[in-house]
Amino acid sequence: MANGDTVEGRVISPVLVGREEELRRLAAAVSRPPAVVVLEGEAGIGKSRLLAELAARPGTADRLLLCGGARRIREPFPLGPLVEALRGAEEPLARAELSPVAGALRGLLPELAPVLPPALEPLDDRAAERHRLFRGLADVLRALGPVVLVVEDLHWADEQTVEFLAYALAAPPPGLSVVLTYRGEEAGTEVREVTGRPADAVFHDHILLKALDVAQTGDLAAAILGEPGVTDDFGAHLHELSSGLPLAVQELMALLRARGALIRLRSGRWARKAVAELDVPPGVRDSVRERVARLPEAARAVAEAAAVLQAPARPADLARVSGLPRAETVAGVDELLVSGLLAEQAGAVAFRHVLAAQAIYGAIPLGRRQELHARAAAAVRMLSPVPLGQEAHHLRQAGRLADWVGAAERAAELASRLGDDAEAVRILEDVLRHAPHAPDRRGRLAARLGWAAAQVLRPPQIIDLLSQALETEQPGPLRGELNFLVGTLQERLGVDPDVQRRTIAAAVGDLADRPDLAAWAMATLGRPMDPGVPLAEHVVWLERALETAPRIGDPVEEVFVLGKVATSFSGYGDPRWLALTEEVRRRTGGRPRHRQEVGAYRSIAENACLAGGYEVAAELLDAAMRGAAGEESSREPLSRCRLIALLLACCRGRWDGLEEETALLLDEYGGRPYDRLGAEIVAACLALARGEVDTARRELPEVTGNALAHGAYELLTLSAAAFLRLSTASGEAGTALAATEAAVEVWETKGLWPLAVRALPALAEAMAAAGRRDEAVALVERLSVKLGGLDAPMAPAALGHARGHLIGDDTEAAAEFRAAATGYDLLGAPYEAAQARELAAGRLFAAGAAEAEELLVEAMAAFRDLAARWDLDRAAQLARRHGVTVKGRYPGGPQGYGDDLSPREREIAEMAAAGLTNREIGRRLFVSPRTVEKHLGAALRKLGLRSRTALGARLGDPRSDPPGTGTANGVAYP
Repeated sequence: MANGDTVEGRVISPVLVGREEELRRLAAAVSRPPAVVVLEGEAGIGKSRLLAELAARPGTADRLLLCGGARRIREPFPLGPLVEALRGAEEPLARAELSPVAGALRGLLPELAPVLPPALEPLDDRAAERHRLFRGLADVLRALGPVVLVVEDLHWADEQTVEFLAYALAAPPPGLSVVLTYRGEEAGTEVREVTGRPADAVFHDHILLKALDVAQTGDLAAAILGEPGVTDDFGAHLHELSSGLPLAVQELMALLRARGALIRLRSGRWARKAVAELDVPPGVRDSVRERVARLPEAARAVAEAAAVLQAPARPADLARVSGLPRAETVAGVDELLVSGLLAEQAGAVAFRHVLAAQAIYGAIPLGRRQELHARAAAAVRMLSPVPLGQEAHHLRQAGRLADWVGAAERAAELASRLGDDAEAVRILEDVLRHAPHAPDRRGRLAARLGWAAAQVLRPPQIIDLLSQALETEQPGPLRGELNFLVGTLQERLGVDPDVQRRTIAAAVGDLADRPDLAAWAMATLGRPMDPGVPLAEHVVWLERALETAPRIGDPVEEVFVLGKVATSFSGYGDPRWLALTEEVRRRTGGRPRHRQEVGAYRSIAENACLAGGYEVAAELLDAAMRGAAGEESSREPLSRCRLIALLLACCRGRWDGLEEETALLLDEYGGRPYDRLGAEIVAACLALARGEVDTARRELPEVTGNALAHGAYELLTLSAAAFLRLSTASGEAGTALAATEAAVEVWETKGLWPLAVRALPALAEAMAAAGRRDEAVALVERLSVKLGGLDAPMAPAALGHARGHLIGDDTEAAAEFRAAATGYDLLGAPYEAAQARELAAGRLFAAGAAEAEELLVEAMAAFRDLAARWDLDRAAQLARRHGVTVKGRYPGGPQGYGDDLSPREREIAEMAAAGLTNREIGRRLFVSPRTVEKHLGAALRKLGLRSRTALGARLGDPRSDPPGTGTANGVAYP
């Protein structure tokens, strides 16, 4: 080509430029399943091109590549990217061996029905249905292996897609590699958490795509031209205009070519014409618009229609939106395909990149844009099924707000029906904030929004929308429902307890015709949420709830209310909680299936745990976790069960791996201050026991104050006890007593001593240290009488423990401590039992009794098994003072097991060797599959093994011994 000739031809580089290392890492990762790779980068940076190069590599040919992507305009149909990825897998699925659970996918993927197992019987509980669906998807991916699952634009994905990916990566099929792409600036916390903590067995890489530098920009331009290179001046100018964004380079090259602004030098290199001739506007937008302006009129009209539709469209749809005859539409589509602006996608066409669509869309005048959106709404209504999300979007952009609200309401209803509550919340919040509504419609939409928000793990700040509806004239029952929903959301978002109580109380008077909500509200008011309300008033509300429950008519809702009442009675030590709990069990057959039934079991388990009824709590919680269908598929009910499991493990001294599980739950409940209190308290108490005194000194008073502020008076007992113990040991008993005075007042006002009695020993010790022994004696004796007639499992041991601190005679005090230790043993509370034995040993040493050493050795062994370093160090000092031989600190960090298996690692290893899956182990131990995976990985590494089969051979036949009862590791205390 001679000088001055213009370039004609491609606009896409035939070779990959500037991404060689990223492609190598991507290919290496997917070749070592199970694996997950994240491609992160801004729009136009080259994520899709990198995936195309991966698909073309010879090393990928032996793996099935399944590709799906999320869309900017979301539909109220969950798991869209997974559906798209699997639609073309009929042929390989026909050869695969599928388990019956894959039949759950028939409704999601009707086109694959010929190769799927028979449909399954529907389940009554939506959470269980979702879990079964996730299991079916995982089974299909397993059967198709080895497979590479690609999900593009995860930042636009629906909540269930994100949840399924977390589910799959917690225990992935061995042949699965997952590639996720997203824009970092648009990816929320939930998206990033999918790969934040992969299981140990999963290979993980995170590839951040950066802009091209000047040299790479020049290389890309040369590759597009098919020539050796461009001048340095040209490359620098192109980099300045494109900022090194590959898409921008391609668009600018296409524009320069269209302008005839490129010349070829005799050296064979390419240059641009004089700068004065080429004042190119910066960025992609102007270059795309200029390219489109050079096209024929029909092509421009089709480009505008495609930009408005945003989704892949068939020529017939483009004709309806553009208003062109079919022949002109086809000609316009062909022009856009030749120009490189559009690309074919399975019988439809779409812009090669969203930036080009946005550039064209932004240039359409408002009036024409609204007309195009109105036509687009009509066009998508002709599809089957109607994409309700797209219809609502186009009606809104057309300015037809009343029609938009109707379509959006239908979309939200479909989303809720399909279990995608987060999408329903997004749609309804948008409608309530941005469209005018008559009072009755606003109230109805606000109530639907409140119920949807109550189901998601992290509800948004939408109380203002419900309050706005309450400011208008509403029918009584709807007003009561809205007040109730406001109060419920206030609790979850940590609003002042007094405000919560007044809001829910205001609802009761309007709910005479809604006995289900009225009983729920009454049971809520029976909880000790507000410090100024006496116990008698709470009991009245609970009894009113019991009187109202038979009128509910829905067995599931009745069980839920009975569970809430039983929970509160348990905290007050009212023996009626036992009969109510048995009634709940009887009505559900011991197997909760619905979310409300799971909630009843879970809430009773929480207070039973805090009262010291650990066996009952464990039984109820085990049933609740099985009813929640386990796993990440049902995040809210499962996560709430895991919060209670955390408390139970803390109270029972089952601390191995507890810090990790606590951190996971704190992450999950980041935006819910009330619900995360339990995890915060466990973390602070563990910090003290582990010897992290500075952390404990900072966190214990903080979480104690937070529990008081949020009305979590039941949980308060754990942190208050630890805070008092630490302060007394540090000579600051008076300060701690002042800080916990409000807590003691609440326990007294609310009658919560059946739970708070666990803090009584630390309280009595602090009072004695502060010179208030007589006051402490009076308190203990008064509570001995008061608790004698109540159901308070912890009371006998805790009262003896407290009395021991207040008795002057060493022998008598030791007897109280020893009796307390025995009582704690019966409850299954090893930490408190070890403390009582240590105290008994100290008094017996003072009395010169021979049995002191044996008691101290027992206490130290328990502290060692618990890895309670703070207590162990203190006990070791006592031993040295009295000539008992001890060795120094144990090595290996807080747990100190070195190369030996910890008790939790051995327990999990035995269960795995017995054939249990990670999910099954997690349900039995009340931990997440991630925690199981990490412990199992640690056990395999310590034993030098690579598989569960080898684990079974090394440990012998674990089926002959129940998990957790085998010979313990020989862990010395050096």
